[in-house]
Amino acid sequence: MTDETRPHEANDAEGRTPSGFADDRGAAPEPSRPDFLPAGEAPPSGGQPPRGDAWNGLGDPGQPGQAGQSDQYGRPDPHGQRNPADHPGPAERPGWPENGEWAARPGESGHDPAQGPGQDPNRNPGQGPGPVGGWGDPSGRVHHDTAIFTTPAGPPPPPEHAFGMGPGWAPPPGPPMGGAVPGGRRGPRTGTLVILAVVIALLASTLGSLGTYLLTRSPASGTDPSFSLGKPPNGSSARPPDSIAGVAARVLPSVVSLAVSGGSGANTGSGFLIKGGYVVTNNHVVAGAANGGEIQIQFSNRKSTPARIVGRDPESDLAVVKPDDTFGAPQATLGNSENVVVGDPVVAIGSPLGLTGTVTSGIVSSLNRTVQAGEENSSDTTWFSAIQTDAAINPGNSGGPLVNANGEVIGVNSAIATLGRSLGGQSGSIGLGFAIPVNHARRVAEELISTGVAKKSRIGVTIDQTYQGAGVRIASEAERGAQPVEPNGPADKAGLKPGDIIMEVDGTVLQDGSELIAVIRNKAPGEKVTVKYQRGGREKTAVVTIGTATAQPSPTPS
Repeated sequence: MTDETRPHEANDAEGRTPSGFADDRGAAPEPSRPDFLPAGEAPPSGGQPPRGDAWNGLGDPGQPGQAGQSDQYGRPDPHGQRNPADHPGPAERPGWPENGEWAARPGESGHDPAQGPGQDPNRNPGQGPGPVGGWGDPSGRVHHDTAIFTTPAGPPPPPEHAFGMGPGWAPPPGPPMGGAVPGGRRGPRTGTLVILAVVIALLASTLGSLGTYLLTRSPASGTDPSFSLGKPPNGSSARPPDSIAGVAARVLPSVVSLAVSGGSGANTGSGFLIKGGYVVTNNHVVAGAANGGEIQIQFSNRKSTPARIVGRDPESDLAVVKPDDTFGAPQATLGNSENVVVGDPVVAIGSPLGLTGTVTSGIVSSLNRTVQAGEENSSDTTWFSAIQTDAAINPGNSGGPLVNANGEVIGVNSAIATLGRSLGGQSGSIGLGFAIPVNHARRVAEELISTGVAKKSRIGVTIDQTYQGAGVRIASEAERGAQPVEPNGPADKAGLKPGDIIMEVDGTVLQDGSELIAVIRNKAPGEKVTVKYQRGGREKTAVVTIGTATAQPSPTPS
C-alpha cells in the first residue's frame, strides 16, 4: 500500500450509484433506458420498437384509439377510444412518466436541464401535453389514475436509472451495493477494505510477536537460571602412538628445563635425559656456569634439582651435565640421523622463552645445512652440518630434542635463522631451525662422559680464504708457520697437495671452506671419506681417513 491517493476509476460508480444522486465527480451520466423484450428475444437493431409478433398489437406510438391496440399509456383500449375524463393525459397527471422520463415530483426537475422550461425533447411542435413518440409502459400493466402513486396497488413503472430490475424492481431497502448512500455519500470500496484487513493482520502479528518476546525474554541482567549447554560428549584422551600427541606423551617425561646463572648473567635452555642419568644440552646454554655458576634442572613433573657440568665442547656446541636426582624420569631413545630424509615429520620439544614442556611439529626441510653459530674466531663459534626443520624453535629450545615419528631423538636443537635481532636482543622463529645430528651428539657425549673432552676431527689441511671459485682450495704456501698440508697427516697420506681444489666430500658438493669444516667435524675420527679434487684442470679422487687433532680453545680452519 502506498501513500498516494487512489484515483477514481472510469466507471467506478456506474451500476452502483442511483441516477438521482451525484458523486464527487459531478452529475451522474444519464444512460439510455433499456428495452424490455419477451424472454428469449434480442433487442432489435437501432433501438427501434419491434414490429410484428407480440409487439404488433401495440400500434404506432402517438395514435391511440384504434381498436385492439393499446393507448399511449400502454393500456388495451377495446373501443379504440380514450376518455379524457377517465384517463387524463400526462400533462394533467403529475408524477406520470413523460416520454420515458419520470415526471417531476415536488421540489424536483422533471426535464432535461439542456432543454427549455417544461419542454420534452421528444414532443412534436404544436402537440399538446402528453407523451409523444414513446411506447409507454412495455410491461403491459393496466394503469389507473394518479392515485396509484399515492397508495400504489402494485409496483409502479420503473424509473430510469433505477438500481435492480428483478421482480419487485424497486430499489431494495438500505444502502445499495457499492457503499453509496442517499445524499451522495459513498462507503469504503472493496479494495480499501482488503487493504485495511491486511494492515490489521500485520499489526496483530507484530503485536503478538512483541508480546511473546516480552513474556519470554531473559531478565535485564542477561542471566538465565535454567540455561544449560548439556554434558560434554564421551571420549578418550588416548592417542595412537605414532601421532604427534602420542610421540609427545612418550618424550615429554625425558625433557628437562635448565636455568643457569653465573658471572655473565642468567640463561635458560632445554635438555634431555640419557642413559646413566646424564643430561645432554648445548654448550652455549651452560657456558655461563663454567666458572662457579649454578645450574638448576626442572623435570616434567615440575620437580627441580641442582646439576653440575660434566664436560662441554664449544667446537660442536654440545655439553653434558649431571643432575643430583632424576626423580625416576625415563631416558630418551636415541635414533640414527643417517636415516633421516627430507620431508620426514619431526617434533621439537623444549622450553622456549621459559615455557616448559612446549611441543611444536614440522618436517625435515633440508639436510647437511652448514651452520656457523656464534661470533667468528671466538670461543663460542662453531660450525656443524645441521638438520634443518620448519618446526618452531625459539630461544629456550636450545639443547632440547628433535624427534622423529617414532619418538627417537634425531637431533639437538641448537640454532635458528633470523631476519635480524629484536629490540631485546632476541628474535623468534621464522620457520628455519637447525639441529645437530644425533650421531654427532652421541659421539661427543660419550667422549665428554668418558674423558671430559671431545676429540676433534681433522684431515690436516689449511684452507685458502682468498679463493673465490667453485669448491675449496688448499693453501699454496705456509701460513703462520703451518704447512698447507700437514706432513704425514690424513690428507698427505691420501695424496693431496698444496693448491689442490676439493670439489666434493662423500658426494656433498662444497661451496666454501665453512662447508668443508662442518662436514669433517660431523665425522668421527677413524671414518673414511671419499674426496674429489682438481689438480691442473684434471679431476682426481682420494680416500681420506679422518684423524684427530689436539683440542684447541677456539675452532680454526683445518
